[in-house]
Amino acid sequence: MAASALSLWSLFFAALALPVAFGNSEGDALYTLRRSLSDPDNVLQSWDPTLVNPCTWFHITCNQDNRVTRVDLGNSNLSGHLVPELGKLEHLQYLELYKNNLHGTIPAELGKLKNLISLDLYNNNITGTIPSSLGKLKSLVFLRLNDNQLTGPIPRELGAVSSLKVVDVSNNDLCGTIPTNGPFEHIPLNKIRKLEVYSVRMMRK
Repeated sequence: MAASALSLWSLFFAALALPVAFGNSEGDALYTLRRSLSDPDNVLQSWDPTLVNPCTWFHITCNQDNRVTRVDLGNSNLSGHLVPELGKLEHLQYLELYKNNLHGTIPAELGKLKNLISLDLYNNNITGTIPSSLGKLKSLVFLRLNDNQLTGPIPRELGAVSSLKVVDVSNNDLCGTIPTNGPFEHIPLNKIRKLEVYSVRMMRK
C-alpha cells in the first residue's frame, strides 16, 4: 500500500515538472492562431497542443530557452485571420505570413512584440488600418505590408522606429501623407534599397 502511494506521488510530481503547451502561453497563442486558419495542405498538422512545447512544431523556431523566435508560414496556402494572442510571443523576432489568403485586420497587440525584427504580411487580403502600436517595435527592421487592402494613413508613430530599413506598403488603399520624421526623413520615394517606401496613392507634403 505504501509503495503504491509513493508511486502515485512520484507520478504527480513528475507531471508537475513537465511543461505542456496548454500551460505555455506561447503554445496557447500559436494554437489559437491555428484554430483561426484554414489549412488545406496540412502544413500545421504538427501543431499538437498535447506536445511538450511548440518548439517541436514544424515552421516554428525557438531559442535555447525554448522561447518562440520565428513563425515561418509564408506561401503556405493558409486562409483565415490573425489573432491578438500573437502579442504574447514576447521573444518573437520574425513573423512570416506572406503570400497567403489572410483577411481581417492587423491586431494592435502585435505592438507588444518588442523583439520583432521582421513583420512580413504582404500579398494577403488584410483590411483595416496599419496599427499605430507598431511604432512601439523598436527592434523592427523589415515591415512589408504591400499588396493587401489596407486603408488610412501610415502611422506617424513609425517615424520613431529608428531601426527600420525596409518599409513597403505599396498596392493598398492608403491615404494621407508619408511620415517625414525619424527614419523616413531622408528617404526619397524612388529609393529601391535601404529604406523603401512605395505608395502609388500617396504624396509627400
